[in-house]
Amino acid sequence: MFDNYALAAEFLASRVKDCQVLVVGDVMLDRYYFGEVKRISPEAPVPVTRVLSEKEVLGGAANVVRNLALLGCRVLLAGMTGQDNNRNRMTKLLADIGVEADGLITGNRPTTTKLRVIGGHQQMLRLDFEDTRPVSPSAVKKLCQYVEQSIQAGVAAIIISDYGKGLCTPALCQCVIQAANRHKIPIIVDPKGDNWLKYSEAYLLTPNLKEISEAVRRPVTNSDKAVKLAADKVRRRFKLSGVVVTRSEKGLTLIDDAREVHIPTRAQEVFDVSGAGDTVIAVLGAALAGGLDLADAAQLANLAAGVVVAKLGTYAISREELVEAFESFVKRE
Repeated sequence: MFDNYALAAEFLASRVKDCQVLVVGDVMLDRYYFGEVKRISPEAPVPVTRVLSEKEVLGGAANVVRNLALLGCRVLLAGMTGQDNNRNRMTKLLADIGVEADGLITGNRPTTTKLRVIGGHQQMLRLDFEDTRPVSPSAVKKLCQYVEQSIQAGVAAIIISDYGKGLCTPALCQCVIQAANRHKIPIIVDPKGDNWLKYSEAYLLTPNLKEISEAVRRPVTNSDKAVKLAADKVRRRFKLSGVVVTRSEKGLTLIDDAREVHIPTRAQEVFDVSGAGDTVIAVLGAALAGGLDLADAAQLANLAAGVVVAKLGTYAISREELVEAFESFVKRE
């Protein structure tokens, strides 16, 4: 249930187009080969996939950008690629959705690329092309300068999308978080790994069950009580304003100083969860930039996730799809 239906509707109708959001994180290129499997290879006991089609989409932090752009936001992006053809492919995909690549610096590494082979509706193979070593101090300095420029340009929310590919070092994360806090801009982090000290003093973290389990160093069951205890623990330890835990078939849980809100999933079916976390953090960032309360922002993010998990592969929700999901929810309520 939304606390302010009218404001949420106004945000989707018009306010979202005025939102400017900065995304900092590990950008990727996702390449898919779709085909059919009818035999086993005579060379080795592996299925042979006859490729029928292929596509490339933005992945990782770049998929967060794509979600924001399709929602209608103005988006700035800070990240790193290699000096290779996959960077060129990525910058073209960004240009296609109206996002400039002036915050994408280059480094001595390949552009992170994930290649997936899909036979029927089953993923048969994934190949990762990447270098996950931490970026250099000089790269951190360049990215921090871009963050400051973006703040001066009027961004209303900042997202850190950490995929553990080397960009989101402790130095970079703290540079971005402290800059956001100085300017009273909400900073939302999609975390990775077990070193959450680097996210200290962020406004909001959006872990899934696996990630919050790693942070508290014990398995967290998918019950309201267990999730609340874990979220409270990390919120206090890392001085966070709030935590939104994504819980697959059980939806989202929001924990902050004032609230414990459990939001059930709205998905009709779960087909593929890849990219759902990107959608959640993108909608949260856009909604907070548009002036929505955190609880209503979480409700919208949950509706968006319900749409995305019913799609195959990395998927970004459009504003029209989110409006349709919101209107259907209002009718049911």
